[in-house]
Amino acid sequence: MEINHSKNSAWIFDSGATDTMTFEPLDIRSMTRPQKSQIHTANNGTMQVKGGGVIEISSTMKLSNCLYVPSLSHKLLSISHITKELNCTVLMHPTFCLLQDIRTGVIIGRGTERQGLYYVDEVAHQGTVMLAHGTDNRDAWLWHRRLGHPSHGYSHLLFPKLFPSNGKIDCETCLRAKSHRHPFKPSNTKVASPFSLIHSDVWGPAPVIGGQGLRYFILFVDDCTRMTWVYFLKTKAEVFEKFVTFYAMIQTQFQTQIQILRSDNGGEFVNTSMKQFFQTKGLIHQTSCAHTPEQNGVSERKNRIILEMTRALLIESQVPKSFWPEAVATSVYLLNRLPTKVLKFKTPLDCLSKSANIPHPLTLEPRIFGCTAFVHIPKVNRNKLGPCAEKCVFVGYGIDQIGYRCYNPKTRQMFTTMNVDFLETKYFYEPQLSGQGENECIDPLSWLIQLPSSEEVTTTELPHSTPNQSSSNTTTQSADHSTTENSPSNMIPEVRNNESSEFTMPCDFETTGEHTDPTTTEPTEHGEPNVEHVEPVVEEVEPVTEHVELGAAETTGRYPLPPRENRGVPPKRYSPEKVTPRSRYPVANIATGNLSKEAKAYTAALCSEQMPSTTQEALSSEEWKKAMETEMEALKKNNTWEKCTLPPGKKPVGCRWVFSVKHRPDGTIERYKARLVAKGYTQTYGIDYSETFSPIAKIDTIRVLFSIAANKGWPLHQFDVKNAFLHGELNEEVYMDAPPGFNENFKAGETCRLKKSLYGLKQSPRAWFGRFTLAMKKYGFKQSNSDHTLFLKRRGSLVTCLIIYVDDMILTGNDEEEMSMLRDKLFSEFEMKDLGRLKYFLGIEVLRSKQGIFICQRKYVLDLLAETGMIECRPADTPMMVNHGLHMEDGADLADKERYQRMVGKLVYLSHTRPDIAYAVGVVSQFMHQPQASHMEAVLRIIRYLKGTAGHGILFKSNGHLEIQAYTDADWAGDKGTRRSTSGYFTMVGGNLVTWRSKKQKVVALSSAEAEFRGVARGLAEVLWVRKLLTEIGFLPTTATKIMCDNKAAIQISENPVQHDRTKHVEVDRHFIKEKLEEGIIELPYVASKDQLADILTKAVNGNSFSSCLSKLGIGDPTTQLEGECRKGEKIDCIGACV
Repeated sequence: MEINHSKNSAWIFDSGATDTMTFEPLDIRSMTRPQKSQIHTANNGTMQVKGGGVIEISSTMKLSNCLYVPSLSHKLLSISHITKELNCTVLMHPTFCLLQDIRTGVIIGRGTERQGLYYVDEVAHQGTVMLAHGTDNRDAWLWHRRLGHPSHGYSHLLFPKLFPSNGKIDCETCLRAKSHRHPFKPSNTKVASPFSLIHSDVWGPAPVIGGQGLRYFILFVDDCTRMTWVYFLKTKAEVFEKFVTFYAMIQTQFQTQIQILRSDNGGEFVNTSMKQFFQTKGLIHQTSCAHTPEQNGVSERKNRIILEMTRALLIESQVPKSFWPEAVATSVYLLNRLPTKVLKFKTPLDCLSKSANIPHPLTLEPRIFGCTAFVHIPKVNRNKLGPCAEKCVFVGYGIDQIGYRCYNPKTRQMFTTMNVDFLETKYFYEPQLSGQGENECIDPLSWLIQLPSSEEVTTTELPHSTPNQSSSNTTTQSADHSTTENSPSNMIPEVRNNESSEFTMPCDFETTGEHTDPTTTEPTEHGEPNVEHVEPVVEEVEPVTEHVELGAAETTGRYPLPPRENRGVPPKRYSPEKVTPRSRYPVANIATGNLSKEAKAYTAALCSEQMPSTTQEALSSEEWKKAMETEMEALKKNNTWEKCTLPPGKKPVGCRWVFSVKHRPDGTIERYKARLVAKGYTQTYGIDYSETFSPIAKIDTIRVLFSIAANKGWPLHQFDVKNAFLHGELNEEVYMDAPPGFNENFKAGETCRLKKSLYGLKQSPRAWFGRFTLAMKKYGFKQSNSDHTLFLKRRGSLVTCLIIYVDDMILTGNDEEEMSMLRDKLFSEFEMKDLGRLKYFLGIEVLRSKQGIFICQRKYVLDLLAETGMIECRPADTPMMVNHGLHMEDGADLADKERYQRMVGKLVYLSHTRPDIAYAVGVVSQFMHQPQASHMEAVLRIIRYLKGTAGHGILFKSNGHLEIQAYTDADWAGDKGTRRSTSGYFTMVGGNLVTWRSKKQKVVALSSAEAEFRGVARGLAEVLWVRKLLTEIGFLPTTATKIMCDNKAAIQISENPVQHDRTKHVEVDRHFIKEKLEEGIIELPYVASKDQLADILTKAVNGNSFSSCLSKLGIGDPTTQLEGECRKGEKIDCIGACV
């Protein structure tokens, strides 16, 4: 037969073909007479069939009754033929298709779309088990995965029928995880009794930080039985402590002594503490020669085997790499229960059990690591309509309890329980579909397809994200899931820390033992995941958050944002633009379809970049390493310190690196910025610092400037001082440690004597601001008395304003000549950067339109949602329920105090641009000292409200005037716990909201009039400050300021010196108000309660009233046209856009 090489040899899926056919005779095994002599084509033609038989496209795609048609130009795989013969379904995707076995759900084939056709991929599915003699491999594949991907020889001993002796396992996961160099020569020497010789080795540092900063693990391997114990470490300094613990455990549990410890020559083993312990206990310590790992071959080999299995578990399950301690512990657990050739195919546990009383092997049925598990919720912890189980991920086997370890990412709890059901055909962390660029290539086999029922609501997730759950109840379950089977006899030789976290980074494990950089022996100082034991078998894990990049590329899905604190290689970019029905509760449905490319890039870039969490991580990136080197060059150029030997009695302060990304006005990345920061919290008053006070810009002043700029058409420019604190001179004697990552430039014992101020020092802000103030006064600017960070210069009707917050400043005014001169002077005095038009300041996004200026904290809201795990929550209509009645209850359940304080603190900062949450935040702030469960629910409701209003902010319109107006209100005795009243006020300049406050009064008011009266006094004080600020800028108020009040009695008390008995205890406030009324500074007109805008600052109101007030105050998501960034013909641009 002649083989035709000119035709396309690839197989094509064809839904219109009735038979599978080929033009290649070699494709058909045992050619037979065909059942039909010809086939009919779509153009009414015919082709002759020359033969038929069996075609094996792959090990899982073997078809009979196929046709040999020489005149074909392509090989056609009939959809109807393959689905009937293989009992499978065909799942079509725009870029690929999959063949899925109906019975097991296993993917048995795939195809890739090219030019409108689906071509069959001839490679086997990752993880497919191929066995000889055509054995049904489905059960074999299941057990191969359950047992952690052991070799075929071990599998044959356990399941001879599933794994024939002359078969083999072709598993892509095994090939990826177990590739290694040629083995060492085996040693023939072996001790005869357990614990006579213990092999030990340290592995690390891990490329991913595990729970509580775990970076290493240490193995102890018994030479006689090959039984293995593993301990996890934060630093290598803990090796001695772990060995002492292991030594004591062997003595207690096995009533014997360790005679010899064999290890490498590392400093963690060869040190004074270890040497003294060996001498005291009479142990012999054998070490290997330098660069001769073969002499420590047992532990080195065990390291490799454990890491191979660990990689296989992590790669296939796609569990976040921060769970590597769980995967390592699971690997050790399984390896101790799998036969090994060294023991003549006995298990280590069997061998050890002959000389010790330990549990029998595998008391628990093995399960696939990373599969979906449903942990039973006891009746006492669920309601009648709630779910009966929590969806978790299986991550290992219990150590101190008989049970499976299951982790719930949503509640961050680790359960050890027997009451669990497994879905082993479905991994918890399934591969997710992402938007692909037109030139990107999808690997179809990276997706595991499950067929959801019509009832399911699924969410496309990133690896860290938690699948959507049907219940809206987010209360943490802390039930005891242990059973009566738990007993002291279940003491298993493996020892590990019950710690886990979520922290996604690339995984690149070394398999040949310990390879350690001396600079990486210390854990990160912040952002470490925390693990708390809520009960003996329920562990609550603090989240290690990730930040998802939001790119400007178009996609077809909405993706939840995992927590922010994950640092590392940035993940794929996902577009915030489009929403799919998969997300039940999208974040703030705001369109950005008409945004210009520059504006869209800017809004997306604010959320896109991630910062390193450790110095080592930063040095591994070219961009961050260059930024650090640039910072060091600037410090040297500025003569910030001089090297010296630390004088006796002096204590140096530490230092660390802080990273950030600077953006251009169009949102693209301008530069990566690394800053060396001193640990000022270690300074001592009177020794290395004295005065520290330094003023900072008031956000109220900035909002007033925004209103003036909007009404007067003033430009807003932004500048940044590079290394601002380095310009301050130090008067104290301060010493600092060598900068991390650059220690090689310092000799032993050398330290830094600081000559200039440095970020982090307590006195640095004062030193820098003093230097800047002197410069501004030299240029003829006057420091404002209303806000000391505001500098003013007036020339007749022309005015120039500059306000500074540390090293960021805003320049505005109508004197263009003076602003240009000031810019030049500042640039000559300090090293500055011109950031152009104001876009982003103090975490506030600023967008300017022809109608005004809009400010919001959209990015901050998204980060908060991600950090709290509320990205998929159901939005609330209002930030607080009407008649909430929050107070301290006796005997009520307590909430997590640290988490509560952190969340409320973030909400306080967010209220700078969100007056709609001011009252709610003020209420929950009252319980910071001892938050209860009801208070935590109130905080979560605020966050749920933010979910639906992420892009809300304040619009400063151009109203053509700068009149001041205020609204004051009070809720009499609204606090049910203390019966104190809550007062609030709004002040407006030029028709725009500039200041507000919601605060509980310090004393109990005897009447509603008194409560309102006190509220008017607080509002008046704010009005006077605003009038003074405007006067200093050059806009003297010419009319009385109207303070709107809805209580007639309070107005009468203010205007008339009557009712002495009702007012004598508030005489100061009364005289204060009366005086300003007589001077004509203010007026107190009455306003109906329905028109009282400050009502939302004193109480929780219903949705309709709440929305009406926000609309009148200019709070929301305005659809204004971006100035200078719209192309002709475009309709609008939507600002405040969200995911």
